[in-house]
Amino acid sequence: MEAKNDVSARFIEAYETLLRDKKVSDKRDFAAKLGISASMVTEISKGRSSVGTSAIQNIVLQFNIDAKWLLTGEGAMLQETDNKNAPTSKRTVEIARHAPHGSSEGIPLIPLDAVAGFPAESGGGVRLEDCERYVIPEFENKGANFLIRVSGDSMVPLYYSGDLLACRKITDIRFFQWGTVYVLETSQGVLVKRVQESVDHADSILCVSENSSVHHPFLLPRDDIRSLSTIVGLVRLV
Repeated sequence: MEAKNDVSARFIEAYETLLRDKKVSDKRDFAAKLGISASMVTEISKGRSSVGTSAIQNIVLQFNIDAKWLLTGEGAMLQETDNKNAPTSKRTVEIARHAPHGSSEGIPLIPLDAVAGFPAESGGGVRLEDCERYVIPEFENKGANFLIRVSGDSMVPLYYSGDLLACRKITDIRFFQWGTVYVLETSQGVLVKRVQESVDHADSILCVSENSSVHHPFLLPRDDIRSLSTIVGLVRLV
């Protein structure tokens, strides 16, 4: 392993452990669950790139990797749980709850489907105070501003229709981390797409679907982006 720094080295160590323990099937499966590309995992392992904040957050959330160990090397790689064999529904109740109607606590669930497919027709705005709210401390600690529900199949196998995405708004929407999945609010609706640079069109970005055999990439003008958010967490009902 030739990872560039200690955090990246521990990130790759965690990946290798998850692969050995059959928590992920391969590099592509691991990358998809973290919202990054398989080639980025390769770049990190070879020391040509450092692991990003989003990937660090997602590996902690998705695979129970201990954040302190990942960031400092102290403690054990895996977080300890009181009852690993407890039913999923029971564990979910312990980490999340629905906030009472009218409460200002928790994260608002925006009742507007994130379109994981071709841009939809324009929709109206949503007042956060009118939304359902959920108290999910782990997502709140990561700065999540809202939850949104995915609709469609263009981001499969990364995100499925019905998934809830915890999102954190970005103040400066002029800059992108190429290859990262963002939630973009546009005149065509709300999109969940992996963003790539458009070499031939500096005034646009290239929106790419994971399910590229069905959903082809398309250009999105930069000035049509009304807001931009990163994804800090995922709730999937199985």
